[in-house]
Amino acid sequence: MQKQTYRLGDLQLKIMKVLWEKSEASVPEIHETLQTDKELAYTTIATMLRKMEARGLVKHRVEERKFIYTAAVREDAVSKKMTEHLLDHLFEGSLADMVSHLLSSREISPEELSKLQRLITERKKKK
Repeated sequence: MQKQTYRLGDLQLKIMKVLWEKSEASVPEIHETLQTDKELAYTTIATMLRKMEARGLVKHRVEERKFIYTAAVREDAVSKKMTEHLLDHLFEGSLADMVSHLLSSREISPEELSKLQRLITERKKKK
C-alpha cells in the first residue's frame, strides 16, 4: 500500500483551513471567507473543491440544492505529512538542520524560544 501524501497548494490549504475551522461550508461561504485584497473568483473556489474532492481531500452533501463541503482528512494528518515531506526532501531527514534553518532565518520571540526549550526538555525526559 502506498503511503498517503498531501501536497496542497496555497489555495487548497486555505480552503482546507476554512473547512477545518467551520466543520462544513458551502462554496459561497468559503468564497466569502477567503476574500482578501486579491480578488478570487467564485468559480475558482468551486473548481478547486471539485478537484480536491477527486483527490479525497474533501467530500460534499447536497442540502437544498447547495453543495455543503467538509474536510475528508484531519488537519493534524495533513500537517504531519506536509512537514515530513519538507523534512525529508529539503533537509534530507535532518530535524536538526531544519530547526537550525528556522532559527537562523526567522525572527523568534523569547516566548517561542522558551517554549522550544520546554518541548526539548520534555522530549528528553521521554527517552
